[in-house]
Amino acid sequence: MAEISLQNVVKRYGKTEVVHGINLDIAHNEFVVLVGPSGCGKSTTLRMIAGLEDITDGSVSIGSEVVNDLPPRKRNISMVFQNYALYPHMSVRENLGFGLKIAKQSEAEITQRVNEAADILGLDELMDRTPAELSGGQRQRVAMGRAIVRHPEAFLFDEPLSNLDAKLRVQMRTEIKKLHQTVKTTVVYVTHDQVEAMTLADRIVVMKDGYIEQVGTPMQVFNHPVNTFVASFIGSPPMNLLPAVIRDGAVVFSDGNTLPVPARLKDLVSEGQKVIFGLRADDLTPVGHGITSGGESAQLTLDIVLSEPLGTETILYTTIAGNEAQGKMFGPRDVAPGESMTFDVALDKAHIFDAATGASVRVH
Repeated sequence: MAEISLQNVVKRYGKTEVVHGINLDIAHNEFVVLVGPSGCGKSTTLRMIAGLEDITDGSVSIGSEVVNDLPPRKRNISMVFQNYALYPHMSVRENLGFGLKIAKQSEAEITQRVNEAADILGLDELMDRTPAELSGGQRQRVAMGRAIVRHPEAFLFDEPLSNLDAKLRVQMRTEIKKLHQTVKTTVVYVTHDQVEAMTLADRIVVMKDGYIEQVGTPMQVFNHPVNTFVASFIGSPPMNLLPAVIRDGAVVFSDGNTLPVPARLKDLVSEGQKVIFGLRADDLTPVGHGITSGGESAQLTLDIVLSEPLGTETILYTTIAGNEAQGKMFGPRDVAPGESMTFDVALDKAHIFDAATGASVRVH
């Protein structure tokens, strides 16, 4: 069983602490994605699990064994890097089998495992090529194959798709998801791309400045962000975050626009409280051009600054109290800059955060 447990894990470089006592339990066969901006500590955390970085304080366990003092080769994990790390002078077949050869596995065992990995990843026709003769996506599949042949307890992926173009990233996301379903083992995956996190993860761990901000399933994190950082980081486009104040049961913006406080949140805010009103673009839609949820709603009339047609939908840019807000229009329609449009606001999907702390006024 390949459960991974981090207990009060700290990492310091000299006097600078970059990971601050994080706790995380990852179940056997779970696909967990560490996501956050550059410098948030996600890759450092992954490297501590792998044994490539020393742990300053706390403990990391794989299975029932604390591995703080075990070298990487004894942790029975496989790591896939951003830069592929293939041997340029070796063929695909030799790259796949090299680690097993060093581990003194028999020729028969090496052949069996290499062929098994090649079959899973569709590498059969590439086995005699060198890395220079492969595309970026093919190289990444070879890097994954080299990890598979070891039959590890866990796979660790460190931003493996960052060097690929947009189309290949989508294709490789599918490959990685299929791989997890096939090999059925624990995966810890690091990315700064929230779309990768949402599409791949069983659970997402959102990190900022060396702290864990929120852990949950993709939809839990998307629908119930615990603070404004998570709300702005998860989701594309990001959530609109609009400063306001609570007055007489309404959310009042500085430009005079008002909205009712959503019914489910009325008892959680107080008169005069400064807040951040959060709303996703999907929930700010022109009347007659949205997807009606049938829930609590209100309306705002706003001027369009810019529109971005995307085929079946259009992103609309407007402003509320001097702050940019993005809405979404479904269905074909030309929109001119300066046009005034009335928007449905899905209050049942809205969020309110305390302006002072950034925390959601509702714990989900």
